[in-house]
Amino acid sequence: MLLSVRKEAKGFGTELTSHNVVEKDLRGEKPITKEHVDNNKAVRKMLEERGVKPEELPPSEDVTKVKRRLAGDGKKVLKDTKKKNK
Repeated sequence: MLLSVRKEAKGFGTELTSHNVVEKDLRGEKPITKEHVDNNKAVRKMLEERGVKPEELPPSEDVTKVKRRLAGDGKKVLKDTKKKNK
């Protein structure tokens, strides 16, 4: 769960920015960038108030490793299934 907090928080900040760009009719790089930075700071502040510090979270597992593990697990399940059916 905590592995996804960082990703979800970043996504939430981005979605909040997208919403506010339309809602506040923001135009141009500077006001949109400021809105994005402000939203990310607000999300980070909320996380810190709840006792979550993103920089202290363990890194997510490498995608390549996850794919390899899942492929190996799938092969193992097939192999075990074949053994049971004999």
